[in-house]
Amino acid sequence: MADRIAALPRTRERLLIAIAGPPGAGKSTLAEAVTEALQARGEAAVLMPMDGFHLDNRLLEPQGLLPRKGAPETFDFGGFHATLRRIRSEPQVILPVFDRAREIAIAGAAEIRPDTQIVVVEGNYLCLDEAPWQALAMLWDFSVFLDVPVAELERRLVARWLSYGHDPETARQKAMGNDIPNARRVVAGVGTVDLRLSD
Repeated sequence: MADRIAALPRTRERLLIAIAGPPGAGKSTLAEAVTEALQARGEAAVLMPMDGFHLDNRLLEPQGLLPRKGAPETFDFGGFHATLRRIRSEPQVILPVFDRAREIAIAGAAEIRPDTQIVVVEGNYLCLDEAPWQALAMLWDFSVFLDVPVAELERRLVARWLSYGHDPETARQKAMGNDIPNARRVVAGVGTVDLRLSD
């Protein structure tokens, strides 16, 4: 995949690469590996997770959205979209980063530098064919979707919550109550992508 990305026509100052898929599909792992492979080739590549644009719990709770944290409507789409457009036009862009241990986004924690040539973006909804997310499609120079069977996603997501210290019943409730509904929405709503990888 790194070879394919590096060979893309450089018709813009920067390439924007989308790696999308449902929760538990392995987006973060793949995006990190691709970014490292690009860097090993001498490319000035940076990883940009979408998670930095999670809305804070203080905004989600009054709207009744806290139990659905991670669903499309619990992200700052406007801020995310504007940031991607800025990456297209501005030499330096400061990014928020999500601290999973504390469940908060930290402003100004990462940057796109003037010498950055490739930005690898990873997130659940990058290729979602729903308003307003479908507006992102025109920004990607290359898009990848990870297609993993729901049964495997369930196994991985329960294991993830167990790794955070939850008991088995709580881990299963968290996976099945929020993660899996989000996963089904991602899989059902994926738009056109350049590459679809099946597990």
